Amino acid sequence: MCQTNPAGPVAGDNQTHVTEFMLLGFSHHQPFLFVLFLAIYLTTLLGNSAILALVSLDPHLHSPMYFFLSHLSCLDICYSSVTVPKILANVLRPQVTISYHGCLAQMFFLMGCAGAECALLAVMAYDRYAAICQPLRYTHAMSQGVCVAAAAGCWLWGMLDSAVHTLLASRLSFCGAVQLQHIFCDVPPLLRAACSNTRPSEVALHAASVFVGLSPFLLVVISYLRILATILGMPVATNRYKAFSTCSAHLLVVALYFVTANLNYNRPSSGYSLAADTLVSTLYCIITPMLNPLIYSLRNQEVRRALRKAVRGWGTPGFQGRSA
Repeated sequence: MCQTNPAGPVAGDNQTHVTEFMLLGFSHHQPFLFVLFLAIYLTTLLGNSAILALVSLDPHLHSPMYFFLSHLSCLDICYSSVTVPKILANVLRPQVTISYHGCLAQMFFLMGCAGAECALLAVMAYDRYAAICQPLRYTHAMSQGVCVAAAAGCWLWGMLDSAVHTLLASRLSFCGAVQLQHIFCDVPPLLRAACSNTRPSEVALHAASVFVGLSPFLLVVISYLRILATILGMPVATNRYKAFSTCSAHLLVVALYFVTANLNYNRPSSGYSLAADTLVSTLYCIITPMLNPLIYSLRNQEVRRALRKAVRGWGTPGFQGRSA
């Protein structure tokens, strides 16, 4: 809740007066939603943890493509863990609230994961471009050092972008009983609830849409246009099929992520209705992390082969020793 200042709202005083926000995304006491989100969360944890385990245990998956896939799985676990546990805790409560500092922390990690995943998807697209279009230079272009630096850069890029948004949000002032038209804390609902100047945060959000969102997406598009041209020029049909199969899963993940991210952060000036906002946010931050490992396991032959090998090996003594 928010205690108002008799002298009027003063920018920078909000940390003294705002103690918590009320979240209006869900109606109260909905056991069905609790079960649904719990099932989604457990599926997300299981699927992404399975990808991490397979990449770690199977030597055939010790390549740059699967190194980056393991980082994508880590990001998806973080995504869900930032939002879903709090949703589960709130959905059965009579009053759905989140503390002021908890809100800023949730927004920081959410935006950090968003920025890191945008950059990571672009790096994964370049990895496929180098593997298919420049196979002779691939080992040098995607060496272990390059992969580690690229992955670390993606995480750092996301955290730096998130720090800017969180710092600007911490300077907003709020008046009256602060109600967020959302299911968790994010930049757009905070801007709608603020009663101080939101222009700096809006400019930062638009800039991030270009540099953190649009730029990686354009890199993905350019990479796959080059990949498509190379694949169509391959003389053997089996080579074309193998190249398509290794890229189709990544393309599907990219499409899901960037479309839902664009709907979430580049919304019309009037905003969405509460129901539409809840749907978009659920698709973006909760459903997509659950679908990513399913897409890779269903569309990727090497992952399916490693999964079958792991399932068969669970009942075999010494499996881990032979797989190491």
